[in-house]
Amino acid sequence: MTRFQATSTKLLWDKFPPAGGVKRIEENPMKLSNKEFDRIVQQAIGRIPGEIRRHLDNILITVQKRPDPEMLEEMGYPPDELLLGVYWGVPLNERSVAEPPLYPDTIYIFKEPLEEMCETQEELEEEIEITVVHEVAHFLGMTEERLAELGYE
Repeated sequence: MTRFQATSTKLLWDKFPPAGGVKRIEENPMKLSNKEFDRIVQQAIGRIPGEIRRHLDNILITVQKRPDPEMLEEMGYPPDELLLGVYWGVPLNERSVAEPPLYPDTIYIFKEPLEEMCETQEELEEEIEITVVHEVAHFLGMTEERLAELGYE
């Protein structure tokens, strides 16, 4: 049986608060149109190093406002968990030729949590890039150490 894995990039504000504290949407109303946000996602993907970006050809990248409650429940997270992104699929190092994945690998990018934590478009692009790289790393079975070597801590 093929194991289907979901991994996530989530905010760890309680353990590692950002400098200057957390800015909530009331204080930082960075709201972009869906079209503008998608454009920024494309720009961020274009900045990802080729070593990682070449693996995106067979991965669906989709943007949603927030994770739906069913997704959070299936991943074992509480309903109010703040996620930036999720890789949903079977990592390459866990695949079997005899039992290929039934569904396409998907990276979900969650628009509202990213908007809430960023003050500028440049910051948003950087966070999207980090989120996509982190989720692609889960797909590849890449270690956190290798991500750190590439500057994606």
